[in-house]
Amino acid sequence: MNTASQHVPAKPLAGWRVLVPRGGPWGDGVAASLRRQGATPVIAPLINFAPTNDQAALERSLADLAAGAFDWLTVTSATTVDVLYAYRAIVPASTKIAAVGETTAAALLAVGYRVDLVPDDDNSAAGMAEQLIGLEPEPRDILTLRSEIAKPVLTNMLSEAGHRVRSVVAYRTVGVPVTDRIAEDVRSGRINAILVTSGSVAEQVHAQFPHVPSTTLIAAIGPRTAKDARRAGLPVDVVAETQTVDALIDAVARFSLPHAADEFAPRTGALPLPHQD
Repeated sequence: MNTASQHVPAKPLAGWRVLVPRGGPWGDGVAASLRRQGATPVIAPLINFAPTNDQAALERSLADLAAGAFDWLTVTSATTVDVLYAYRAIVPASTKIAAVGETTAAALLAVGYRVDLVPDDDNSAAGMAEQLIGLEPEPRDILTLRSEIAKPVLTNMLSEAGHRVRSVVAYRTVGVPVTDRIAEDVRSGRINAILVTSGSVAEQVHAQFPHVPSTTLIAAIGPRTAKDARRAGLPVDVVAETQTVDALIDAVARFSLPHAADEFAPRTGALPLPHQD
């Protein structure tokens, strides 16, 4: 093969402005990955967590976790990692940590926790439960931290398999309004791509950006998130092959920059056509 004829840009996302929908250590890590590819990341947290309505139950469970009461801790979202980090939760060496997917695993690693299990194929609560059940034939003590709106799939499957499960609501998911500048950047097409990393993020993208130009790429981190995004009303343009940040960025990098996006360009003039519902 004549490799000299292959013109692969060193930074395939040069000129792109990409909206990163979460802040914190995870958002900073995504932003760093985008910069390495030449893009300009725009960190705009669209969701945050609000305290659980049962603070006492959460604090008691985290104290038991630190004391070594559990064999496993299951983490099903990056937001759960935010809660662990906010409480400075201690996970002893005797407790293994299962992350639902690579995004959650990356969030755990970013704030100093280890990861002992990520489902091989199905990055979902059911996939995590199946793999844990396969690994642990004997009953174990498992702490599952979840959002207020999460379905009890993981808890039910583990309990039916004979494990002792304590299911605790760790947080409530709330939307975070973006600044007027970012809203205008999306509306005007200055944002070239929006990363959608969860169903909650998808709902906020749809609610906060009612007129996304057709030239703006909407990229979902995996098939399940893409399904949730379409259900929320978003026209997903590309889906990452695996549920990782690197795969998501690579999926965006396969596209050509649709138009010049000079952040200092005049704000007047014709706008790109919005997506049609």
